[in-house]
Amino acid sequence: MKRFAVRGLIALFALIALMLPGAPRASDHADPLNLTDPNANITGLFIFPKDDQYVLIFNVRKSLTNAKPYNLGAYEYVVNIDLTTPVTFDSAEDRARYGGTIPIPDKLHPDVVIKVRLQDDTSLKSIEYTGLKYTDRIRTFTGVRDDPFIFPRFFKKNVISMVMSIPKSAFPDGQQDFILWGATYASGKLSDRVGRSVRSQLPRFPLLNFYDPKDQVGKLTKAKDFLDGVANFLNTKKEWWSQAIAGLLEFTFQFRKYDLAPDVMIFTTRFPPGYPNGRQLADDFNAITCTTGDYLLQELSFVEGGWPRAVVNDKPFLPDFPYVAEPFPDSPEKVITESIWPYVLPVLIVFAVLIWGLVEIVWRGLRCLWRKLSRKFAREPAPA
Repeated sequence: MKRFAVRGLIALFALIALMLPGAPRASDHADPLNLTDPNANITGLFIFPKDDQYVLIFNVRKSLTNAKPYNLGAYEYVVNIDLTTPVTFDSAEDRARYGGTIPIPDKLHPDVVIKVRLQDDTSLKSIEYTGLKYTDRIRTFTGVRDDPFIFPRFFKKNVISMVMSIPKSAFPDGQQDFILWGATYASGKLSDRVGRSVRSQLPRFPLLNFYDPKDQVGKLTKAKDFLDGVANFLNTKKEWWSQAIAGLLEFTFQFRKYDLAPDVMIFTTRFPPGYPNGRQLADDFNAITCTTGDYLLQELSFVEGGWPRAVVNDKPFLPDFPYVAEPFPDSPEKVITESIWPYVLPVLIVFAVLIWGLVEIVWRGLRCLWRKLSRKFAREPAPA
Protein backbone atom coordinates (compact mmCIF):
# COMPACT_ATOMS: atom_id res chain seq x y z
CA MET A 1 0.00 0.00 0.00
CA LYS A 2 2.99 2.34 0.37
CA ARG A 3 3.05 2.68 -3.37
CA PHE A 4 -0.23 4.59 -3.11
CA ALA A 5 1.45 7.17 -0.88
CA VAL A 6 4.22 7.70 -3.41
CA ARG A 7 1.77 7.77 -6.29
CA GLY A 8 -0.42 10.15 -4.32
CA LEU A 9 2.41 12.67 -4.19
CA ILE A 10 2.95 12.19 -7.91
CA ALA A 11 -0.76 12.81 -8.49
CA LEU A 12 -0.65 16.04 -6.51
CA PHE A 13 2.35 17.24 -8.51
CA ALA A 14 0.50 16.30 -11.71
CA LEU A 15 -2.53 18.34 -10.62
CA ILE A 16 -0.25 21.31 -9.91
CA ALA A 17 1.34 20.85 -13.33
CA LEU A 18 -2.10 21.08 -14.94
CA MET A 19 -2.49 24.52 -13.42
CA LEU A 20 0.65 25.82 -15.09
CA PRO A 21 0.59 27.67 -18.43
CA GLY A 22 0.65 25.56 -21.54
CA ALA A 23 -1.37 22.60 -20.29
CA PRO A 24 -4.59 22.00 -22.26
CA ARG A 25 -7.62 22.13 -19.99
CA ALA A 26 -11.27 21.32 -20.20
CA SER A 27 -13.53 24.20 -19.33
CA ASP A 28 -17.03 25.47 -19.61
CA HIS A 29 -16.86 28.87 -17.99
CA ALA A 30 -15.96 29.26 -14.33
CA ASP A 31 -13.48 26.43 -14.25
CA PRO A 32 -10.89 26.83 -11.49
CA LEU A 33 -8.04 26.32 -13.95
CA ASN A 34 -7.72 29.70 -15.60
CA LEU A 35 -6.79 29.45 -19.25
CA THR A 36 -3.83 31.55 -20.30
CA ASP A 37 -5.33 31.92 -23.79
CA PRO A 38 -8.72 33.61 -23.27
CA ASN A 39 -9.70 33.64 -26.95
CA ALA A 40 -9.69 29.83 -26.90
CA ASN A 41 -11.74 29.55 -23.70
CA ILE A 42 -15.15 27.94 -24.34
CA THR A 43 -17.97 29.37 -22.25
CA GLY A 44 -21.04 27.49 -23.42
CA LEU A 45 -22.64 25.06 -25.84
CA PHE A 46 -26.41 25.19 -26.47
CA ILE A 47 -28.85 23.30 -28.68
CA PHE A 48 -32.64 23.55 -28.69
CA PRO A 49 -35.47 23.35 -31.24
CA LYS A 50 -37.22 26.42 -32.58
CA ASP A 51 -40.10 25.80 -35.03
CA ASP A 52 -38.59 23.90 -37.98
CA GLN A 53 -35.01 24.73 -36.91
CA TYR A 54 -32.41 23.54 -34.44
CA VAL A 55 -30.61 26.45 -32.81
CA LEU A 56 -26.94 25.78 -32.08
CA ILE A 57 -24.97 28.32 -30.03
CA PHE A 58 -21.26 28.12 -29.31
CA ASN A 59 -19.77 30.81 -27.05
CA VAL A 60 -16.13 31.58 -26.28
CA ARG A 61 -14.03 34.17 -24.46
CA LYS A 62 -15.32 34.58 -20.90
CA SER A 63 -15.52 37.91 -19.06
CA LEU A 64 -15.17 39.97 -22.22
CA THR A 65 -15.54 43.74 -21.84
CA ASN A 66 -12.73 45.06 -24.04
CA ALA A 67 -13.60 46.78 -27.28
CA LYS A 68 -12.84 45.28 -30.68
CA PRO A 69 -10.68 44.28 -32.45
CA TYR A 70 -9.47 40.99 -30.98
CA ASN A 71 -6.65 38.79 -32.20
CA LEU A 72 -8.71 35.87 -33.54
CA GLY A 73 -6.77 34.89 -36.66
CA ALA A 74 -5.16 31.79 -35.15
CA TYR A 75 -8.37 30.26 -33.79
CA GLU A 76 -10.75 27.65 -35.14
CA TYR A 77 -13.98 26.88 -33.30
CA VAL A 78 -15.44 23.42 -33.90
CA VAL A 79 -18.72 21.69 -33.04
CA ASN A 80 -18.95 17.92 -33.53
CA ILE A 81 -22.27 16.05 -33.73
CA ASP A 82 -22.60 12.26 -33.58
CA LEU A 83 -25.88 11.08 -35.15
CA THR A 84 -25.39 7.33 -35.17
CA THR A 85 -23.85 6.11 -31.90
CA PRO A 86 -26.72 4.59 -29.88
CA VAL A 87 -28.22 6.45 -26.91
CA THR A 88 -30.58 4.79 -24.44
CA PHE A 89 -32.99 6.40 -21.98
CA ASP A 90 -33.85 3.54 -19.60
CA SER A 91 -31.77 4.87 -16.70
CA ALA A 92 -33.60 7.64 -14.86
CA GLU A 93 -30.34 8.57 -13.14
CA ASP A 94 -28.44 9.02 -16.40
CA ARG A 95 -31.33 10.95 -17.95
CA ALA A 96 -31.38 13.34 -15.00
CA ARG A 97 -27.62 13.83 -15.03
CA TYR A 98 -26.54 13.48 -18.65
CA GLY A 99 -29.75 13.40 -20.69
CA GLY A 100 -29.31 9.70 -21.49
CA THR A 101 -26.89 6.78 -21.54
CA ILE A 102 -24.24 6.02 -24.15
CA PRO A 103 -23.73 2.24 -23.83
CA ILE A 104 -20.70 2.05 -26.13
CA PRO A 105 -18.81 5.31 -25.62
CA ASP A 106 -15.73 4.05 -27.48
CA LYS A 107 -17.81 4.24 -30.68
CA LEU A 108 -18.35 8.00 -30.42
CA HIS A 109 -17.41 9.83 -33.60
CA PRO A 110 -18.46 13.01 -35.45
CA ASP A 111 -20.94 12.53 -38.29
CA VAL A 112 -21.33 16.30 -38.55
CA VAL A 113 -18.51 18.80 -38.13
CA ILE A 114 -18.93 22.58 -38.13
CA LYS A 115 -15.73 24.66 -38.28
CA VAL A 116 -15.86 28.42 -37.73
CA ARG A 117 -13.19 31.08 -38.15
CA LEU A 118 -13.73 34.71 -37.22
CA GLN A 119 -12.34 38.06 -38.26
CA ASP A 120 -10.75 40.17 -35.55
CA ASP A 121 -13.98 42.21 -35.37
CA THR A 122 -15.88 38.91 -34.64
CA SER A 123 -17.58 38.89 -38.05
CA LEU A 124 -17.61 35.60 -39.90
CA LYS A 125 -14.43 34.80 -41.80
CA SER A 126 -15.36 31.27 -42.87
CA ILE A 127 -17.65 28.42 -41.91
CA GLU A 128 -17.34 24.84 -43.09
CA TYR A 129 -20.06 22.22 -42.78
CA THR A 130 -19.44 18.49 -43.12
CA GLY A 131 -22.28 15.96 -42.99
CA LEU A 132 -25.22 18.35 -43.37
CA LYS A 133 -27.66 18.91 -46.24
CA TYR A 134 -28.99 22.26 -47.44
CA THR A 135 -26.17 24.20 -45.83
CA ASP A 136 -27.15 27.24 -47.90
CA ARG A 137 -30.31 27.46 -45.77
CA ILE A 138 -28.40 27.71 -42.47
CA ARG A 139 -28.69 31.13 -40.89
CA THR A 140 -25.61 32.31 -38.98
CA PHE A 141 -24.65 35.08 -36.62
CA THR A 142 -21.28 35.84 -35.05
CA GLY A 143 -20.45 38.71 -32.73
CA VAL A 144 -20.12 39.99 -29.19
CA ARG A 145 -23.19 39.34 -27.05
CA ASP A 146 -24.17 39.29 -23.41
CA ASP A 147 -22.91 36.22 -21.57
CA PRO A 148 -26.00 34.01 -21.07
CA PHE A 149 -24.45 32.13 -18.15
CA ILE A 150 -26.76 32.60 -15.15
CA PHE A 151 -23.99 33.17 -12.63
CA PRO A 152 -23.18 36.39 -10.73
CA ARG A 153 -19.47 36.39 -11.56
CA PHE A 154 -20.28 36.81 -15.24
CA PHE A 155 -23.11 39.31 -15.04
CA LYS A 156 -22.46 42.49 -17.06
CA LYS A 157 -19.86 40.57 -19.05
CA ASN A 158 -19.86 39.58 -22.72
CA VAL A 159 -18.76 36.63 -24.82
CA ILE A 160 -18.05 36.00 -28.49
CA SER A 161 -21.10 34.14 -29.73
CA MET A 162 -21.55 31.93 -32.80
CA VAL A 163 -25.22 31.16 -33.52
CA MET A 164 -26.50 28.79 -36.21
CA SER A 165 -30.16 28.20 -37.02
CA ILE A 166 -30.07 24.86 -38.82
CA PRO A 167 -33.13 23.49 -40.66
CA LYS A 168 -34.24 20.15 -39.30
CA SER A 169 -34.20 18.95 -42.92
CA ALA A 170 -30.41 19.38 -42.94
CA PHE A 171 -30.19 16.23 -40.81
CA PRO A 172 -31.21 12.70 -41.88
CA ASP A 173 -34.94 12.10 -42.05
CA GLY A 174 -36.37 11.07 -38.68
CA GLN A 175 -33.22 11.98 -36.75
CA GLN A 176 -34.08 11.95 -33.06
CA ASP A 177 -30.85 11.67 -31.10
CA PHE A 178 -27.85 14.01 -31.18
CA ILE A 179 -24.55 13.80 -29.31
CA LEU A 180 -22.51 17.00 -29.34
CA TRP A 181 -19.16 18.29 -28.15
CA GLY A 182 -17.13 21.38 -28.97
CA ALA A 183 -13.46 22.24 -29.21
CA THR A 184 -11.20 25.17 -29.95
CA TYR A 185 -7.87 25.06 -31.74
CA ALA A 186 -5.13 27.68 -31.58
CA SER A 187 -2.78 27.51 -34.59
CA GLY A 188 -4.00 23.97 -35.21
CA LYS A 189 -3.36 22.78 -31.64
CA LEU A 190 -6.20 21.66 -29.36
CA SER A 191 -6.73 24.21 -26.62
CA ASP A 192 -10.14 23.62 -25.03
CA ARG A 193 -13.09 21.22 -25.02
CA VAL A 194 -16.69 21.29 -23.88
CA GLY A 195 -19.43 18.67 -23.59
CA ARG A 196 -22.20 18.70 -21.02
CA SER A 197 -22.43 22.17 -19.50
CA VAL A 198 -21.01 22.67 -15.99
CA ARG A 199 -19.24 19.32 -15.91
CA SER A 200 -15.78 20.42 -16.94
CA GLN A 201 -15.87 23.38 -14.56
CA LEU A 202 -15.46 20.94 -11.68
CA PRO A 203 -11.88 20.64 -10.38
CA ARG A 204 -11.78 16.85 -10.68
CA PHE A 205 -12.06 16.89 -14.48
CA PRO A 206 -8.90 18.47 -15.96
CA LEU A 207 -8.00 15.23 -17.74
CA LEU A 208 -11.09 15.42 -19.99
CA ASN A 209 -9.38 17.91 -22.25
CA PHE A 210 -6.56 15.52 -23.13
CA TYR A 211 -8.73 12.86 -24.77
CA ASP A 212 -11.43 12.50 -27.38
CA PRO A 213 -14.85 11.56 -25.96
CA LYS A 214 -14.46 7.98 -27.24
CA ASP A 215 -11.41 7.52 -24.99
CA GLN A 216 -12.56 9.38 -21.90
CA VAL A 217 -14.40 6.62 -20.03
CA GLY A 218 -11.38 4.33 -20.03
CA LYS A 219 -9.14 7.12 -18.76
CA LEU A 220 -11.67 8.17 -16.12
CA THR A 221 -11.96 4.57 -14.91
CA LYS A 222 -8.20 4.22 -14.45
CA ALA A 223 -7.95 7.59 -12.72
CA LYS A 224 -10.85 6.72 -10.41
CA ASP A 225 -9.31 3.39 -9.40
CA PHE A 226 -6.00 5.06 -8.64
CA LEU A 227 -7.42 7.95 -6.59
CA ASP A 228 -9.75 5.57 -4.74
CA GLY A 229 -6.66 3.58 -3.73
CA VAL A 230 -4.87 6.71 -2.53
CA ALA A 231 -7.88 7.87 -0.49
CA ASN A 232 -8.41 4.42 1.03
CA PHE A 233 -4.73 4.23 2.01
CA LEU A 234 -4.81 7.66 3.68
CA ASN A 235 -8.04 6.82 5.53
CA THR A 236 -6.48 3.74 7.14
CA LYS A 237 -3.81 5.79 8.96
CA LYS A 238 -4.29 7.13 12.48
CA GLU A 239 -2.80 10.59 11.91
CA TRP A 240 -5.43 13.31 11.69
CA TRP A 241 -3.69 15.01 8.79
CA SER A 242 -3.70 11.80 6.76
CA GLN A 243 -7.47 11.54 7.05
CA ALA A 244 -7.85 15.28 6.44
CA ILE A 245 -5.96 14.94 3.15
CA ALA A 246 -8.22 12.01 2.24
CA GLY A 247 -11.26 14.19 2.93
CA LEU A 248 -9.93 17.00 0.78
CA LEU A 249 -9.11 14.52 -1.96
CA GLU A 250 -12.63 13.06 -1.84
CA PHE A 251 -14.35 16.43 -2.00
CA THR A 252 -12.14 18.02 -4.64
CA PHE A 253 -10.43 15.50 -6.90
CA GLN A 254 -11.76 12.00 -6.30
CA PHE A 255 -14.09 10.72 -9.01
CA ARG A 256 -17.65 9.67 -8.24
CA LYS A 257 -19.13 6.42 -9.47
CA TYR A 258 -21.45 8.39 -11.75
CA ASP A 259 -18.54 10.21 -13.42
CA LEU A 260 -17.74 7.31 -15.73
CA ALA A 261 -19.42 8.78 -18.80
CA PRO A 262 -18.01 10.67 -21.79
CA ASP A 263 -18.10 14.46 -21.67
CA VAL A 264 -20.68 15.11 -24.37
CA MET A 265 -24.04 16.84 -24.61
CA ILE A 266 -27.02 14.61 -25.39
CA PHE A 267 -30.08 16.06 -27.08
CA THR A 268 -33.11 14.08 -28.19
CA THR A 269 -36.48 14.98 -29.66
CA ARG A 270 -38.06 12.13 -27.69
CA PHE A 271 -38.48 14.38 -24.64
CA PRO A 272 -39.10 18.10 -24.06
CA PRO A 273 -35.97 20.21 -24.56
CA GLY A 274 -34.11 21.64 -21.60
CA TYR A 275 -30.96 20.86 -19.68
CA PRO A 276 -29.63 18.16 -19.50
CA ASN A 277 -31.57 17.34 -22.71
CA GLY A 278 -29.49 19.80 -24.73
CA ARG A 279 -29.46 23.27 -23.23
CA GLN A 280 -31.68 26.32 -23.66
CA LEU A 281 -30.57 29.85 -22.91
CA ALA A 282 -32.84 30.27 -19.89
CA ASP A 283 -31.98 26.93 -18.23
CA ASP A 284 -30.91 27.35 -14.59
CA PHE A 285 -28.59 24.41 -14.91
CA ASN A 286 -26.65 25.11 -11.68
CA ALA A 287 -29.78 24.27 -9.70
CA ILE A 288 -30.43 21.23 -11.90
CA THR A 289 -26.95 19.76 -11.49
CA CYS A 290 -27.17 20.41 -7.76
CA THR A 291 -29.96 17.85 -7.53
CA THR A 292 -27.80 15.17 -9.17
CA GLY A 293 -24.62 15.45 -7.14
CA ASP A 294 -22.58 18.44 -8.34
CA TYR A 295 -23.21 21.31 -5.93
CA LEU A 296 -20.08 23.44 -6.32
CA LEU A 297 -21.38 26.20 -8.60
CA GLN A 298 -24.72 26.33 -6.82
CA GLU A 299 -22.89 27.19 -3.62
CA LEU A 300 -20.64 29.73 -5.35
CA SER A 301 -23.69 31.46 -6.82
CA PHE A 302 -24.77 32.21 -3.24
CA VAL A 303 -21.25 33.17 -2.14
CA GLU A 304 -20.73 35.62 -5.00
CA GLY A 305 -24.28 36.76 -5.64
CA GLY A 306 -25.94 36.89 -2.24
CA TRP A 307 -29.55 36.16 -1.33
CA PRO A 308 -31.76 35.23 -3.10
CA ARG A 309 -29.76 33.36 -5.69
CA ALA A 310 -30.01 34.70 -9.22
CA VAL A 311 -32.11 32.34 -11.34
CA VAL A 312 -32.44 34.41 -14.53
CA ASN A 313 -29.94 36.10 -16.79
CA ASP A 314 -28.97 39.73 -16.18
CA LYS A 315 -30.44 40.68 -19.57
CA PRO A 316 -33.58 39.29 -21.24
CA PHE A 317 -32.94 36.97 -24.15
CA LEU A 318 -34.28 37.85 -27.58
CA PRO A 319 -37.42 36.03 -28.77
CA ASP A 320 -36.00 35.67 -32.29
CA PHE A 321 -32.69 35.04 -34.00
CA PRO A 322 -29.92 35.30 -32.75
CA TYR A 323 -31.66 34.82 -29.36
CA VAL A 324 -28.65 35.82 -27.21
CA ALA A 325 -29.03 39.23 -25.59
CA GLU A 326 -27.37 42.43 -26.77
CA PRO A 327 -23.89 42.99 -25.31
CA PHE A 328 -23.02 45.27 -22.43
CA PRO A 329 -21.05 48.42 -23.28
CA ASP A 330 -17.29 48.10 -23.70
CA SER A 331 -15.11 48.82 -20.70
CA PRO A 332 -11.46 48.14 -19.82
CA GLU A 333 -10.93 44.65 -18.49
CA LYS A 334 -9.33 44.26 -15.10
CA VAL A 335 -5.85 42.87 -15.64
CA ILE A 336 -4.11 41.20 -12.71
CA THR A 337 -0.41 41.98 -12.92
CA GLU A 338 0.80 41.17 -9.40
CA SER A 339 2.46 37.77 -9.06
CA ILE A 340 2.29 35.43 -6.08
CA TRP A 341 5.95 34.43 -6.51
CA PRO A 342 7.46 37.39 -4.55
CA TYR A 343 5.49 36.10 -1.57
CA VAL A 344 6.12 32.42 -2.14
CA LEU A 345 9.85 32.55 -2.91
CA PRO A 346 10.94 33.90 0.52
CA VAL A 347 8.94 31.15 2.20
CA LEU A 348 10.56 28.55 -0.04
CA ILE A 349 14.00 29.98 0.66
CA VAL A 350 13.46 29.92 4.43
CA PHE A 351 12.12 26.39 4.18
CA ALA A 352 15.14 25.32 2.09
CA VAL A 353 17.55 26.89 4.62
CA LEU A 354 15.83 25.09 7.49
CA ILE A 355 16.00 21.79 5.64
CA TRP A 356 19.65 22.42 4.79
CA GLY A 357 20.40 23.26 8.43
CA LEU A 358 18.64 20.12 9.64
CA VAL A 359 20.49 17.95 7.14
CA GLU A 360 23.81 19.60 8.11
CA ILE A 361 23.18 18.99 11.82
CA VAL A 362 22.27 15.35 11.23
CA TRP A 363 25.26 14.86 8.92
CA ARG A 364 27.72 16.39 11.42
CA GLY A 365 26.22 14.32 14.21
CA LEU A 366 26.60 11.13 12.18
CA ARG A 367 30.20 12.01 11.29
CA CYS A 368 31.02 12.69 14.95
CA LEU A 369 29.42 9.42 16.01
CA TRP A 370 31.32 7.54 13.33
CA ARG A 371 34.68 9.01 14.49
CA LYS A 372 33.98 8.02 18.10
CA LEU A 373 33.04 4.50 17.11
CA SER A 374 36.08 4.24 14.86
CA ARG A 375 38.44 5.30 17.68
CA LYS A 376 36.75 2.91 20.07
CA PHE A 377 37.07 -0.01 17.69
CA ALA A 378 40.67 0.98 16.98
CA ARG A 379 41.63 0.80 20.76
CA GLU A 380 39.97 -2.56 21.33
CA PRO A 381 42.38 -5.54 21.00
CA ALA A 382 41.79 -7.85 18.10
CA PRO A 383 40.18 -11.16 19.04
CA ALA A 384 42.63 -14.05 19.61
